[in-house]
Amino acid sequence: MGKIVINNSIVTPEIGKSSVKICPFNAIEFDGRSLSINSGCRMCKICVRKGPAGVFKFEEDPVAAPAIDKTQWVGVAVFVEHNHHEIHPVSLELIGKARELVTVTHHPVFAVLFTDDETKMAPELLAYGVDKVFVYRHPDLGHFNVEIYANLMENFIDEIHPSVILYGGTSVGRSFAPRVAARFKTGLTADCTILGMKENTDLIQNRPAFGGNIMAGIICPNHRPQMSTVRYKIFKLPEKVLPHGEIVRMDTEGLSFKTGLRLLEVLPKPKDMDISESDVLIALGRPFKTPEQFKMAQELADLLGGQIACSRPLIEAGLVDPRKQIGLSGRTVAPKLLITLGISGAVQFAAGMRGSEVVFSINSDANASIFDVAHYGIVGDVFAILPILIKQIKAMKGMI
Repeated sequence: MGKIVINNSIVTPEIGKSSVKICPFNAIEFDGRSLSINSGCRMCKICVRKGPAGVFKFEEDPVAAPAIDKTQWVGVAVFVEHNHHEIHPVSLELIGKARELVTVTHHPVFAVLFTDDETKMAPELLAYGVDKVFVYRHPDLGHFNVEIYANLMENFIDEIHPSVILYGGTSVGRSFAPRVAARFKTGLTADCTILGMKENTDLIQNRPAFGGNIMAGIICPNHRPQMSTVRYKIFKLPEKVLPHGEIVRMDTEGLSFKTGLRLLEVLPKPKDMDISESDVLIALGRPFKTPEQFKMAQELADLLGGQIACSRPLIEAGLVDPRKQIGLSGRTVAPKLLITLGISGAVQFAAGMRGSEVVFSINSDANASIFDVAHYGIVGDVFAILPILIKQIKAMKGMI
C-alpha cells in the first residue's frame, strides 16, 4: 500500500503548524519539534501534493512479481441480471461499456447468463454485440440464489478465464460478487462511475471515496479476474448491432445446486417508489424541513408529472423515504428533467445524476457545486422562488 515519510530535518515551527492544517482527517500532528502521522491517515496524499516542498513523501511498498500470466486471462465478461426473463437494463449498459473497453485490448465480450430458460434472452444479448453468451440452464435458476450463483460463476471463471467481470450495482450483484472475488482472492471495486482499460489489460476503475470528497483510481495489476460493480444508468444503453456472436451452453452436470436458502415469495417493487425510472424529478436538499415546504415541492412535481427525490441530508434526518435518495449511497438517475432545490451538489450526489438530460438548479449559494453541472440555475432563496415557478407553470398550463 505504501506509506507517508516525513523529512523532519527541514521542519521548522512555522512549517509544522501550517502542515497540521493541510490534512482534512486531522492525521498530521506536530509536537513543537517534529511532525508525525497518526492512525487517522487515509492515504489521500494531500500532504504530499499540497504540503511544504520536501517535507512529505509517499513511498510505495515493494511490489511482488505478478502472480498471474495476464495473457491467459482474456475477455470482458458481463454478468446478466434478469427478472422473469427480462434482462435488467444495467446489464445491457455494461455490455455497451465492455464493447468500448475491448477496443483497447481487442478482447472478446462475453455475457454470462444463469437461467431456467434462455430462449428469449440469449438472442437479445447477441443483438447488443456480445461475442459469446455463456448460458447455464437449470430448473433451479428461475430466481436468484446467492449460493448457487457464486458456484456457477466460479465454474465460469475456472473454465473461461475472463480478464474482467462486470456486475450491475444492484442487490443481486452486490450480494454475490464479493463471494466470487473472495474465492479467487482478487479485487472488487464497488459502484464505479468511470471505467477505462490499459493495453496490458489492467482495468482502470474510478469511484468517489472518503464520503464523495475525492475520486479514487483503482487498479488490480497482480490478480485476475478483475471485478467491478456499476450502478444502473451510470453508462448509456448501447445501440443494437447486427448479431455476429454465438451461444455457448455450459454443462451443468456435476455442478452444485445445493443451498441452505429457501425462496418464500417474490414481491414486485412498487413502481411509484423507483425514482430511477422517472422522466422528471424534483430533488430536495437540506433547507426542506416542514410539511408546508414538502407540500409545495410535491405540487411542483405533480404539475410536471414527476416524482420527489432528495439528497442524503434529508435521509439522515428521517424526513424522506431512503428509496428517494439520489447519489452513490442512494439511486442513480438519468431523467429528462431534474430540478434541484437547495442542493449543494456534493460529488456523491453529482455522480448519481450526471446522466440527466436537463438540470435546473436553485440555490442561495452562488458558489455551490451544483451550478457546475446544472444547465440552468437561479441564485436565491428556494422558498421565495418556488411559488413563482409554480405560478408560472400553472399559467402556461392555463390553470390560472
